[in-house]
Amino acid sequence: MMACLSGKVCVVTGASRGIGRGIALELVGNGAVCYITGRNAASLQLVDDEVKERGYPGRIIPVQCDHSKDEDVIDLFERVKSEQTGQLDLLVNNAYAAVELLTNNQKTSFWDLDPVETWDTVNGVGLRNHYICSVYATRMMVPRRSGLIINIGSLGGLTYMTTPTYGIGKAAKDRMAKDCAIELKKFNIAFVALWPGAVKTEMMVAEMDKLVKNKVERYKVPVSHTSVFHFLNALVVVIAHA
Repeated sequence: MMACLSGKVCVVTGASRGIGRGIALELVGNGAVCYITGRNAASLQLVDDEVKERGYPGRIIPVQCDHSKDEDVIDLFERVKSEQTGQLDLLVNNAYAAVELLTNNQKTSFWDLDPVETWDTVNGVGLRNHYICSVYATRMMVPRRSGLIINIGSLGGLTYMTTPTYGIGKAAKDRMAKDCAIELKKFNIAFVALWPGAVKTEMMVAEMDKLVKNKVERYKVPVSHTSVFHFLNALVVVIAHA
């Protein structure tokens, strides 16, 4: 593979599997140094092992991190800053903790769910944490007048999907990217949102099977219509290389 991202330093959150893992592999395959986060150290190590088996030119640095804990997030960016002498070129905000809650409550009206638990589960890691990560990443990018931040979003930010808390969070992530980009433009830093669609990840396949078996008609995304995983990953590389 071409090492078009050689010398670039990246952070991909929630990258032990699924979309985050795929993006991280593509970045490393193109020569980048990529910090990946997740709660399970063993799962993160498997990604690193795969990179070594494939002989990719870049390097994976696994970091066990619970994105619901602010201290873990602070430690993550302090580590990157220390080890990379302040360099961070790309942050991909992908960590998410609500897939199981959302798919297990497809037939439940929002008012029948505990409001605090639902909001915190859907939008704690998936929205609040994305903003916190973006702030710490920006503090490293601004002095270098260069950088890119990507929020992994969803069509759910535009139209109803699964439950109101999901759409609220996704719409807010899009607005985060738009408004932060305005302030960052003069520093040559871009902030964008990508909507991958219903990607055929390990977790999504399992959860979709549950929905089909339960005949959940409220779920608006056709199970058979999945994004081309490689295209999404390659797209991130193209944007990062631009």
